[in-house]
Amino acid sequence: MSYQTVKVNCDARGVLKVTLSRPEVRNAFNEVMIAELTQVFSKEVTDKNVKLVVLCGDSSTFCAGGDLNWMGKAIHATRAENLEDTRNLSKLFGTMNECSKPLIGAVHGAAIGGGVGLVSVCDYVIAVESTQFSLSEVRLGIIPACIGPFVVAKIGPSYARALFISAERFSGTRAKEVGLVHELVKDQVELESALERLLNNMVQCGPHAMGHAKRLVLELSWPEKRARMGEPLEFVSQMLADVRVSPEGQEGIRAFLEKRKPSWIK
Repeated sequence: MSYQTVKVNCDARGVLKVTLSRPEVRNAFNEVMIAELTQVFSKEVTDKNVKLVVLCGDSSTFCAGGDLNWMGKAIHATRAENLEDTRNLSKLFGTMNECSKPLIGAVHGAAIGGGVGLVSVCDYVIAVESTQFSLSEVRLGIIPACIGPFVVAKIGPSYARALFISAERFSGTRAKEVGLVHELVKDQVELESALERLLNNMVQCGPHAMGHAKRLVLELSWPEKRARMGEPLEFVSQMLADVRVSPEGQEGIRAFLEKRKPSWIK
């Protein structure tokens, strides 16, 4: 399927690369990009051939946040129209956060406002250390609400409070210190090299196991999920038992005992 604002390509390893592609506005998102990314993460990532997802940005920037022309429409919109718009944005971040496949962020240039939200829903983030980050919404008299649950989950309430209210710009080094980024590299050449190293390692892992491992963290860390799971130790015991008797779990254990590669490694 073709899109106006994103490029989507899946390679032979099962790595689906999703590239934000509005370089003329530094990959800022509007209602079209929100709808298209929601489509990609609702449909395309569920394809059985997709094992991993990479999120990156075209040209010089990862994502500059919200497109000013799109944001300007809020001035003339009713509250009901604004609510529909913000619900669509919240749905996008929720859909990306719940993506059943590992989501890797390759970040460079800048991640501003909603761009930080995109970083926060990635499972593993590699960034060029010179990348500029900012939760700049309060400078515009608004707040980082739709991305808030995901940023707070990633960096914790203390850093979130400091960065939400200060709107300060910070480097990749600071982003790693607060837990937004996992790995820093010097430049885009090193970014590509580090990304390939990570992908080549992760394609050796059981694709369903990675999805279950991601779900395990979400279930244990999100309050509303914790409330539904019941007694945590019983929940994790049941979950591991289910995975052990699954076809992939059985194959992985047999392959280890028989000193061979499991069937998912081509």
